[in-house]
Amino acid sequence: MTAKLTRLSFLALPLAATMAFGAATAQADDWQPTSSVEFIAPANPGGGWDTLVRTSSRVIQEEGLAERNFAAINTPGGGGAVAWAQIARDAGNPHKIFATSPPIILVPLAGTSRYDHTDFTPIARLITDYSIVLVPADSEYQSLNDLMEAMAENASLSVGGGSAPGSMDHISIAGLASAAGLNAADVNYIPFSGGGEAMTNLMGGHVEAVITGAGEAAGQLGEGSDIRALGVSAPERLGGALADIPTYLEQDIDYTFDIWRGVMGTPDMPEEAVAYYENLFAEMLETDSWADARDQLGWLDAYQNSEEFGDFLDAQKEQFSEVLSELGLLGD
Repeated sequence: MTAKLTRLSFLALPLAATMAFGAATAQADDWQPTSSVEFIAPANPGGGWDTLVRTSSRVIQEEGLAERNFAAINTPGGGGAVAWAQIARDAGNPHKIFATSPPIILVPLAGTSRYDHTDFTPIARLITDYSIVLVPADSEYQSLNDLMEAMAENASLSVGGGSAPGSMDHISIAGLASAAGLNAADVNYIPFSGGGEAMTNLMGGHVEAVITGAGEAAGQLGEGSDIRALGVSAPERLGGALADIPTYLEQDIDYTFDIWRGVMGTPDMPEEAVAYYENLFAEMLETDSWADARDQLGWLDAYQNSEEFGDFLDAQKEQFSEVLSELGLLGD
């Protein structure tokens, strides 16, 4: 296993949200939604996409940034593929957007979706999140190294995640295992439709551990919780409810993993609608309500406008192709 799997960091340097303004502003002034906006999370409630959709929608409403309602809609299945197939059939609709993250690249590369990022309209990258490893509160594993040692001794030990095989959570735990000296391909990864479902199965005793987004787990942790965190993939400790969780690096596992999240639109979305949403989300990132939510969830702002986000996605496809090939998970 090469070094590519011992330190995965798939996030370019954050750019200032104010870069969204300028030429796009004039275009955005020419178009406003004429009905409610469908803001789709391509998974069940409780996962990273769902958290981004509901948090963004709430902030937009609280801050009065849009006249029309942003309606959060969950469309689970296929690690995102079910939602993408539905959205792809609605080309040109300016009132339908969806949350996105590495699975929009990984799932098609693994051969389980006919649609990839090039079939949709990039709007904006918003934040970066990190992976977190969870176990039941009464688990015998007290550290990441305890869990890795157990996985080395028992290859059937199951680790659940909220994305499809070969997708984000699978890649994240495989890279962690590799950095800890295990064979990444031997990880017994169990996929669920979103981090919320994965955590429910963890609490139900159906898997030994779960890897998911730190932001979506933040509200489930704390005194009296049924789950406990062993480590987070950030380069340094996070804030808010996640401040007490050690990083992988602190536990002598030389590995980090960034999870970018953003927003995309339907195929061939009109340019004036794209400009409207670009500016809307850039404004949202500047509000106090957003700052409070972001810090509580352990997110970092990482804004890119539509053009920058599109270029970033193309580069991600090249990088992820190499990683999946090493794991033997690249589709035909």
